[in-house]
Amino acid sequence: MPFISRNPYTEEVAREYPADTWDDIEARLAAARLAFLRWRETTPAERARALTSVAQALRDDLETYAQQITLEMGKPIKQARAEIEKCARGLEYFANNLDRMLQPIEVETEADKSYIAFQPLGVILAIMPWNFPFWQVVRFAAPAIAAGNVVVVKPAPSTPTCALMLKDAFDQSESEEQLLFPLLAETEMIPEVIRHPAVAAVTFTGSTRAGREVARLAGESLKKCVLELGGSDAALILHDADLSRAVPQCIQGRYQNTGQSCIAIKRFIVDSLVYDDFVERFLEQSRALRMGDPRDEATDLGPLARADLRENLHRQVQESVEMGAEVRLGGALPDGKGYFYPPTVLTNIAPMMPVWSEETFGPVAPIYPVNSRYEAVQVANATRYGLGASVFTENLRVGEDIACNRLEVGSAFVNHHVFSDPRLPFGGVRESGFGRELSVFGLREFVNIKTVYIVE
Repeated sequence: MPFISRNPYTEEVAREYPADTWDDIEARLAAARLAFLRWRETTPAERARALTSVAQALRDDLETYAQQITLEMGKPIKQARAEIEKCARGLEYFANNLDRMLQPIEVETEADKSYIAFQPLGVILAIMPWNFPFWQVVRFAAPAIAAGNVVVVKPAPSTPTCALMLKDAFDQSESEEQLLFPLLAETEMIPEVIRHPAVAAVTFTGSTRAGREVARLAGESLKKCVLELGGSDAALILHDADLSRAVPQCIQGRYQNTGQSCIAIKRFIVDSLVYDDFVERFLEQSRALRMGDPRDEATDLGPLARADLRENLHRQVQESVEMGAEVRLGGALPDGKGYFYPPTVLTNIAPMMPVWSEETFGPVAPIYPVNSRYEAVQVANATRYGLGASVFTENLRVGEDIACNRLEVGSAFVNHHVFSDPRLPFGGVRESGFGRELSVFGLREFVNIKTVYIVE
């Protein structure tokens, strides 16, 4: 099956790429292994220069890369530019900090000298999604390459051109080695790629169902894997929240990237004392969003990335309405071309409804009232996911306690929607996966943490 680049705004196919043959795959894995054997011998300064030069290459041609994101998956152009800039900042962060992160840690023991060293594992296979086609790769690849690994990237079937363009940016690095190898492998070939002796470890971003299979395959080969899976992040709006601050944060947290983000706010849990006010403000600001051509600077919401994604989102809304949810805004498929879905706000929610119990990947906001912060925490944790959550309150002591000690998630924010930052670890618990990306913790996911013990 070919990799198809389709414009979700026009629904037209821009380009098709034939899938790699097994011979292609083996040749690329062999080349990646050879590149690793040389790259692992480089100094921290050489690696830093390479990462910095990739960041500069992205900035030098930022508009071209951003336009390709918009063309291939429908992200509004302003957000696409921000994605490329975030990639550049992430690369620079690891360039500036890799030496510190990889310094051996001395440990006092009975030995004359003992310490912990960090050494690269080898070729890391990355199975990547479509919703942030540059950033998802860079947030894994930057720390992995900084640690001395080389990466092989299997992109989503719908965003092949973005993957190939990112490879071109990495090829402009000040390194003699190719550091990123795209792999247009069909899904049926992935098990053999994971088992291949050239592959040292695997990282996967995508659905929980697919993540289970990747973990099984990696486990059979005793290979390290990191899984960044689905999420159903909650926003807890406590009775003392400043709604003038909280609602804009919730709007951005739900509708950024047209709601197609694992860390988007997907469940709104609101104290009954401010519920009506929150709903009205949220409706007003949702109505103000502009849906349209993602190339237009004024567009807030573009089309969803694929037709099947829109169909599934609409199914979730329809089934929830049939179960008693009230549509306060949106909820209908618009006429015309493009895989658009309007901002949709639902109330009268029950926990078993699909818009609450399933992950919703699109601009759908279910709002649920509670009577206390204790109930809010209980409702927030009543999900199989555990990626992120936000708490909005003017009582920072209470907010911090809920964020740090009560919410069963990988990232808990107070008075801000969840986002990824190169300086902080990113990942989840429960069915949102395991392992971490970004920060020193992400860098150390794909290293051999080696004990060295010396007696004279």
